[in-house]
Amino acid sequence: MALSKVSKEVVVKLKKLGITTRFDLMLHLPIRYENHSLVRELTEVVQGTQNLVEGVVVYSEIIQKPRRSLIAQLDCGTGLLYLRYIHFYPSQQKLLAEGNRLRAYGVIRQGYFGLEMIQPKCKQIELGEPTSPTLTPIYSVAKGINSSTIARQIQRTINEYQFEDIVPKYRLDQLGLPCLAESLKLLHAPPTSETLPEIEDRNHPAWRRIKFDELLAQQLSMREQYRNRRNRTAPLLELSSVSERFKQTLPFALTSSQVNALSTISKDISKKYPMQRLLQGDVGSGKTIVAVLAALQAVESGYQVAIMSPTEILAEQHYRKIRAWLSPFGIEITWLSGSLSRQEKGVALDFISEGKSKIVIGTHALFQEQVGFQGLGLVIIDEQHKFGVQQRLALQGKGEVPHQLMMSATPIPRTLAMSYLANLDVTTIDELPPGRTPIVTKLISDTRRDQVISRVKEVCLQGGQVYWVCPLIEESAALQLQTAEDTFQRLSQDLSGIMVGLVHGRMKKAEKALAMENFITGKTSLLVATTVIEVGVDVPNASLMVIENAERMGLAQLHQLRGRVGRGESRSTCILMFQHPLSDAAKSRLRIIYENSDGFEIARQDMLLRGPGEILGAAQSGVPMLRFADIETDIDLLTAAREVAEEMLEQYPTEAQMHLQRWLGSRQDFLHV
Repeated sequence: MALSKVSKEVVVKLKKLGITTRFDLMLHLPIRYENHSLVRELTEVVQGTQNLVEGVVVYSEIIQKPRRSLIAQLDCGTGLLYLRYIHFYPSQQKLLAEGNRLRAYGVIRQGYFGLEMIQPKCKQIELGEPTSPTLTPIYSVAKGINSSTIARQIQRTINEYQFEDIVPKYRLDQLGLPCLAESLKLLHAPPTSETLPEIEDRNHPAWRRIKFDELLAQQLSMREQYRNRRNRTAPLLELSSVSERFKQTLPFALTSSQVNALSTISKDISKKYPMQRLLQGDVGSGKTIVAVLAALQAVESGYQVAIMSPTEILAEQHYRKIRAWLSPFGIEITWLSGSLSRQEKGVALDFISEGKSKIVIGTHALFQEQVGFQGLGLVIIDEQHKFGVQQRLALQGKGEVPHQLMMSATPIPRTLAMSYLANLDVTTIDELPPGRTPIVTKLISDTRRDQVISRVKEVCLQGGQVYWVCPLIEESAALQLQTAEDTFQRLSQDLSGIMVGLVHGRMKKAEKALAMENFITGKTSLLVATTVIEVGVDVPNASLMVIENAERMGLAQLHQLRGRVGRGESRSTCILMFQHPLSDAAKSRLRIIYENSDGFEIARQDMLLRGPGEILGAAQSGVPMLRFADIETDIDLLTAAREVAEEMLEQYPTEAQMHLQRWLGSRQDFLHV
């Protein structure tokens, strides 16, 4: 329900805080509280803490030195307190006039002339005026609107709002949760008898009610979309003989985990409603081959397949690998990227629109307006969290209702999947192919760079290959990071006689392709690269990786990069080279990646450090992020919200829609794809 009795100016300012409805306003909960209920004598105050004192102004003036300030003396009965404003307005000068009785709130410290309070919150009062019976809420604000104005608007709205508890009462009783009206009133104006730490730590029953309702809205939104998908009609993709013939040509056998994943996906795409499944697995677990086998099922059923990757290097790797696998079967595969010439792109677009291309592989270029499919049956999105929701929707919209398979080598922790992926089916490949050697991880300061270079030389001379990863392309004085070009030049000089290659995202397509080809075929022993090689590059002979300025990178990126080695029979090592001094956050990241090789545990620790949005790519995806609940500490509420969401959609559909409208409004239309 829209804001009422609010001026247009205030409406604009509230909108900057994300407040557009009365319920939004009531959900603008305090960031902290102040206790204005107890007036202390000066002899009782603890210096360095917040205190409320009362007295009469006996002296006031504006001084110019050492800096312009408003100074006043407050006679509190048991002593004098200096009030000092460094930033002040005429209204404050009037408030501090001699003879006024004030209550002042702030931190009391020992100053040059005695006890003082700097930039206090002052209020003129009458003798004997009662103090506040509740804690005073402090809100986050926007330019032009202060906390007290927001507090007045919230209290008026709470007093006028017709509360209706939508959640079944017996469920609330089971969880020990209070009613919504009681919870909101308490959080906006807690009685002084309430335990402040419990409120500020968000463990109070009132807080738990708000968190539960938020989780319930999220689950209702996700589960409703999951149900709606089952009412749509998708192509029936029947299992084909080509898949079996293709498997027989492979030089390796699928792991049991891959077989199970493929069986699940195959059953999904042979049903009449669209599949929307996330296939997740650690680096090197073999997701690509599972996706290709699913693609064959679509092709044999007479439909086209689109495979989209976030980078041109990864997309081209997929193109080369899949074309080599499938060319013996006469399946036309087309490559489409922004770097193609106009003529090349024109030919590719014709092949796609005419249906000659059965599998189309590319980057963001796949969902451009001019790309038209004749019959798109399956969409495969690699590293799905790196694409925004509109991009994924645009590609999905190229077919009437295609099946969708998303892949991620960034494992999603269980609680994250329960919360943010409740609209998807999730399959996990939790087994690495046999023969993968464990990767030894070492932390080395860049002061030992010469030793690292000697180790690189030793590996190259023994016939091995090495990655040297640099985070930046161009010089950045602010970050003082080594650049790829500088490193390439220096290593070429230091390692004379050893072929050194360079690849980064700003190179021309032909140069990049040649650099990668030389490394893949072994012509180049050492490849200096930026993080464009993070995913998809598969060179079994590469057994050493050096990651420069590792302290600057995220855990998921470090784990992905590390997974580029350990793909052959040689013992593999990943050297994380760092610069001093290390921040606490950098130390935590490096410790986690050093101590763990399990991608799921790394992802869980990453979520604790950075929050779920970074792991999911939700900042760019449109997924409504949780404001109040924490999926790690509130797992009991999340589990309950999942159960109640299913119950409400089944038995209380009207109330479910009311809850969605209240919490999400227009945001409930986000498609989590």
